[in-house]
Amino acid sequence: MKHRVGKPVFFIVLALLLAFTYLAFFGIHSVYGDVTRVYIKGADDIRWGIDIRGGVDATFTPPEGVDATNEQMDAAAAVIKNRLVTQNITDYELYTDYNKDRIVVRFPWQVGEEDFDPEQAISELGDMAQLTFREGIEINDDGTPAGVTEENIILTGEDVEEAYASMTQDQQIVVVLRLKDSGKEKFSEATERLSQEDNGIISIWMDDTVISYPRVQSHITDGIAQIEGNFTAETATELADRINAGALPFELVTENFSTISPTLGMGARDAMVLAGAIAYILVALFMIIMYRLPGVIAAIALMGQVAGMVACVTGFFPAFNSFTLTLPGIAGMILSIGMGVDANVITSERIKEELRAGKTLDGAINLGYERGFSAIFDGNVTVVIVSIILMGAFGPTSSFFAKVFSPVFFMFGSSTAGSIYSFGYTLLIGVIFNFVMGVTASRLMLKSISRFKIFRSPKLYGGAK
Repeated sequence: MKHRVGKPVFFIVLALLLAFTYLAFFGIHSVYGDVTRVYIKGADDIRWGIDIRGGVDATFTPPEGVDATNEQMDAAAAVIKNRLVTQNITDYELYTDYNKDRIVVRFPWQVGEEDFDPEQAISELGDMAQLTFREGIEINDDGTPAGVTEENIILTGEDVEEAYASMTQDQQIVVVLRLKDSGKEKFSEATERLSQEDNGIISIWMDDTVISYPRVQSHITDGIAQIEGNFTAETATELADRINAGALPFELVTENFSTISPTLGMGARDAMVLAGAIAYILVALFMIIMYRLPGVIAAIALMGQVAGMVACVTGFFPAFNSFTLTLPGIAGMILSIGMGVDANVITSERIKEELRAGKTLDGAINLGYERGFSAIFDGNVTVVIVSIILMGAFGPTSSFFAKVFSPVFFMFGSSTAGSIYSFGYTLLIGVIFNFVMGVTASRLMLKSISRFKIFRSPKLYGGAK
């Protein structure tokens, strides 16, 4: 005997879906004066991609003929990060492609940047970093160095062999600095003198930004020094990369760059959102006209599927961080709506066939979902596979799927493209919520509502009277 779903289940599921949809789209916020506190993020909190809010997209490479090592690429990326932060650009995306020696940088337009010159910004990002080691530390209020002369500069980037994170015997994380022969004598003279002072400091500068200012504790004659501090493995590696950046033997070359107007991007976003809304309405009407009561249930489930996709983008669920949504990402959401409709069409057609074959209403609903599930499962699994491959091929090299598929794509090199990654992500979560809403929730609601006498007529399900 098949398990029967109680009458109240329909109202419980409907109430949960309506509440979830409201929270996913509108969230929960509180406003006290000029301060807004966000408890649950809604659609207004979506992080839009650069193709929507506008910005700059650039790709940097070493000069032609230079085969950069992974360490040099990390160092070059550290230069770009440092310069972005120096320009108060913190909402950026940066990906390093080690196989093709490329650094992809994307950053959005900022409020008040009407006079922003993207070509000049790109040129400044790719310039070789100026690394200097200076005696003492004096900083103006605006963060620039004060009173720096030739006598203050001890070493330059040309004197540095390498820097790397390491761990001492007592498990302390440090940054090891190795100097070339050109810097050993200068560094020896400076450390001998500064180690005898109470406040002997050698500050390390990247361009006009201080990145570290360790105290000199001993006289160093062999050109190998340890920079100590409250380092973690990550912060030590970051400092080492920034020091290595100043020792790079090449400047970065701009392979290509493009800019997107914020007005153009937001207009395209609004058009895509409108297209999605129209698609949902037309699909809902089609389902209701063609399949009647199952069509109504399908439209409700589809609403929950859309809400689930929005929730996964905004960071509604603790397991999912907020995700940058691009135009292809919106296209993936619209395509997922079509996938959700396909699942309900298959099930509704099965129910109609079983009713016309003489099955009872309860039997037709049970068989419709059972026999339709295999086709739905097969179709959705293929889309899941494609989505995962897209995320692995075009996502950041540090992402989970990129690491999983690295044995497959290593011969081609990574091709980080955030817009395609966004498309794969929304397509994947759309398929997941298709199972949750289009299969599970709709099944519970239809089985429940079919127990009410007023909804027992086979005609309401596409069958004969």
